[in-house]
Amino acid sequence: MSDQNEPDPLDSFDEIIAAETDRDPDLAVIEAGSRTLRTLGGPPESGVPTRPADPEVDKALREVEAELATRWGETKLEPSVSRIAALMDVLGEPQRAYPSIHITGTNGKTSTARMIEALLGAFDLRTGRYTSPHVQSITERISLDGAPVSAERFVETYHDIKPYVEMVDAAQEYRLSFFEVLTGMAYAAFADAPVDVAVVEVGMGGSWDATNVIDGDVAVVTPIDLDHTDRLGGTPAEIAVEKGGIIKTGATVILAQQPVDAAQVLLKKAVEVDATVAREGLEFGVVARQVAVGGQLVTLRGVGGEYPEVYLPLHGPYQAHNAAVALAAVEAFFGVGAQRPEPLDIDTVRKAFASVSAPGRMEVVRRSPTVVLDAAHNPAGAHATTEAVREAFDFSRLIGVVGASGDKNVRGLLEAYEPIFAEVVITQNTSHRAMGADELAAIAVEVFGEERVQVEPRLPDALEAAITLAEEEGEFAGGGVLVTGSVITVGEARLLLGKG
Repeated sequence: MSDQNEPDPLDSFDEIIAAETDRDPDLAVIEAGSRTLRTLGGPPESGVPTRPADPEVDKALREVEAELATRWGETKLEPSVSRIAALMDVLGEPQRAYPSIHITGTNGKTSTARMIEALLGAFDLRTGRYTSPHVQSITERISLDGAPVSAERFVETYHDIKPYVEMVDAAQEYRLSFFEVLTGMAYAAFADAPVDVAVVEVGMGGSWDATNVIDGDVAVVTPIDLDHTDRLGGTPAEIAVEKGGIIKTGATVILAQQPVDAAQVLLKKAVEVDATVAREGLEFGVVARQVAVGGQLVTLRGVGGEYPEVYLPLHGPYQAHNAAVALAAVEAFFGVGAQRPEPLDIDTVRKAFASVSAPGRMEVVRRSPTVVLDAAHNPAGAHATTEAVREAFDFSRLIGVVGASGDKNVRGLLEAYEPIFAEVVITQNTSHRAMGADELAAIAVEVFGEERVQVEPRLPDALEAAITLAEEEGEFAGGGVLVTGSVITVGEARLLLGKG
């Protein structure tokens, strides 16, 4: 126990945010969380950067973040790639300088991208990875050789392309969006490195996504479910039409298990563009899996053969399926099953998977009681998380901390968690997209009943309340906390709690 007379670092969280009156609140909370984390003394996990320690670098990064924040947010879309194509043109088509693996789907994209990156790196290829959204720092979105670019390099890349961005802005009806500029930065950074291969996750959809100015040699489609229905369509088949836009002529398509109607759409698109298809459950898949300490032991069947006893330090059946998809994608990239009959080297595959991390995805950040962070933000993701929690942990009492975005199916999300949460603490993150705590709580009461719902609008208060509820089980009992509902909620909680 710490000295009760000492101030609690979490208490200053709101004061730090309030002091940042001239900044975007999303950026202010990242700084506040970083400073709180440094006060708590917990070192951040390698690969998940906080604010730069150098004040001048931090100032420069803030200025870039502020400029990017003046643009369309990444949830505001126009069905066109004309602006990003124009930017690529004036930059000299940097996205053509390297082959790429393009990933779309509803859930599992970032975890799959990280696994693909680890595999390629283990085979001595220089990789660039572009994923979204970020958990803690905007620099996470652009990675080279398996690590986020430094703040200095991020700032430098932005200033390198800024004159060209402004040139395109002046010629277009609408300025380039936040996501379009970041995409341009990623593609330019990859060409400048240079990388041997880029692993690129779509932002939303596929056809009209800013990333879709590449022609991926391998197109990966993770499981499709209902999300962003107002923009992508109301059925899996309609959503598959949009996501199938990343399938290009002559590519190899790696299909995770899909709803039947979505699979039909994707297969039809592959036939139309003469793409080769490998389907989970037919050409590749998970042969066996068993729970192991800190993760699971899996046997995977790739397009080139079987890969036994692969340790994956991630929880949940869905991560095993992500691993099968990632392995098939890398096999396809290397021509396994087509140009070369033999499978990939098993020892290299094992080494790569053993190194994979997925911050904010079933991530344990504290013990006694155990606190788990998971960024599930739609019903399908929440059902997968529920299954993973039941399998990997033996909680006698699990408390949920939920903060969600207003544009999500929050009722479906809460219903997925209802069977495993003894009680739920409703909160909200600092994003302008966040659903208000009172509005979310009203839905939670309908799902859980009033006696199982507590409302704490401030995330630090919500975390404290949930930990207190979990501790009611006693020091040696099995109480736990699951923080979920949004990547932003998880990122802010991660900054507050640190590791260990």
